[in-house]
Amino acid sequence: MSESPPTTPVCYRHPSRETYVRCTRCERPICPDCMREASVGHQCPECVTEGRRSQRPVRTVFGGGAAGRQGYVTKVLIGINVALMLLSIYSARGGDSVAGAGLGGLLGGSTPLTGWGAVLGLWAPFGPLGPQEGIAAGEYYRLFTAMFLHYGILHVVLNMWALWVLGRSLEATLGPLRFLALYLIAGVGGNVAAYLFSDPTAQTVGASTAIFGLFAALFVIMRRLGRDTSSVIPILVVNLVFTFAVPGISIAGHLGGLVTGAAMAFVLAYAPRVRRTLFQAGGGVVIGLVLAGLTLMQTAALLA
Repeated sequence: MSESPPTTPVCYRHPSRETYVRCTRCERPICPDCMREASVGHQCPECVTEGRRSQRPVRTVFGGGAAGRQGYVTKVLIGINVALMLLSIYSARGGDSVAGAGLGGLLGGSTPLTGWGAVLGLWAPFGPLGPQEGIAAGEYYRLFTAMFLHYGILHVVLNMWALWVLGRSLEATLGPLRFLALYLIAGVGGNVAAYLFSDPTAQTVGASTAIFGLFAALFVIMRRLGRDTSSVIPILVVNLVFTFAVPGISIAGHLGGLVTGAAMAFVLAYAPRVRRTLFQAGGGVVIGLVLAGLTLMQTAALLA
């Protein structure tokens, strides 16, 4: 009885192609079109896909996603601020919305859009018996919208430059979601401070509340990572001097953003590894509840 000649293996995906190469994972024959480079030998497309599914996603040292290295959140925040600046100029039909108002004419004036979204405690434009406007009148959205509005081109350019410099570094370190939470909580925290300690009839806008929070966060995180913070302190001191020296700047807003940003950064940086995400989210909720409580207390005081 004669033996049949040995059969040449064929690619499991392309039966018409002969091959002697096998997938190092499943050992099925694969042709050159199906070969995928692996740490050892080659793998088939299905094994490569399965391997990716079983791999844990890359995380930052504080548990965030590696997508933060692309700076997507920072870019989106800058885009929103710039778009709203253009919309603000349009709402005023020009005028002094670009420049010619505050800070010796360098800053712009108020516009219908900033009037709608600025931090405003309580104001009765038609007298005590008329309708009231402001946060105490129920317009709590102002605590959020004010951080995306600006008085003129110079105002938004300075803040967006600081956001570009600080944001990309912090977003890469924290991950996009944690960085966004830091930015928003610092911004709202600064606006709550402005609501608490500023003239109730004064209007304040600007991303500076969030920016000061980023300055504080950068200091806290660098200390947590054991890095030198000597380069951060002088910049922070200069900004604080600028805050106190230049009239018309919301001192309460800047300091409030600084303190709130530092608190949120501490939560993100020092959360224990065990259930880190839970601790970070819980810490953010606690800070949010404190800000909400302070807001309601001030509202009750203004309406008393």
